[in-house]
Amino acid sequence: MREAEFDGRGSRIRWTEVPGARPARVYVHGLGSVSSVYHAHIAARPELAGRHSLFVDLPGHGISDRPADFGYTLEDHADALAAALDAAALTGSELIAHSMGGAVAIVLAHRRPDLVSRLVLAEANLDPHPPVTAGSSGIASFDEEAFVDGACARVLRDVGPVWAATMRLADPRALHRSAVGLRRGTDPTMRSILEGLTVDRLFLQGELSGELPDSSGLEAAGVRVVTVPGAAHNIMFDNPEVFAAAVAGAL
Repeated sequence: MREAEFDGRGSRIRWTEVPGARPARVYVHGLGSVSSVYHAHIAARPELAGRHSLFVDLPGHGISDRPADFGYTLEDHADALAAALDAAALTGSELIAHSMGGAVAIVLAHRRPDLVSRLVLAEANLDPHPPVTAGSSGIASFDEEAFVDGACARVLRDVGPVWAATMRLADPRALHRSAVGLRRGTDPTMRSILEGLTVDRLFLQGELSGELPDSSGLEAAGVRVVTVPGAAHNIMFDNPEVFAAAVAGAL
């Protein structure tokens, strides 16, 4: 396990790492998730073996610290991720990022283009103010103190056993602030930032999640959009073969 200070107060972002060839592949999890749980089985596949791989837990999640005075905005998470990559002495990495992690990766590529050479985004959040569900928008619909004092337990019951298995490891306050930041989005929006980037960009959309809004606009901006058969939001679990092929650059 490795770590780096990210907030000027001694708090640490942590990751596990597999040595190998560069450019490195950096796996970034979504809201309430853990990077190794969602991605280690992908990185271990034969077609992806031999590459330097990092499984980073964002602040407030997994094995990383969870400072109470941290903002947990998308920009905050991106800066913390940058601190990890700087500490690992990595530039030009490929980011494989899921859901909220995809939004963080987009912001990182915008703020620190030296760190990113390619984006593989699995159902990344691109637009602010999504419809209210049990996920980020549902979490953000609660007042922070109400969420910390009891609503978090109700959300854990509502999201189902797969997501709850890692969400229960996240700090409730960090989880709520991350959800609020994700729902608010960025200015310009994550979608606009993604369209303006010049690195190789691949967006994976699960077939069972429905059509990606304005996919034609993304494609016109040079973003390749691939619909993954038989997959919902957790593409890496639902169709690991196609997900791995995307990471390998075989799509």
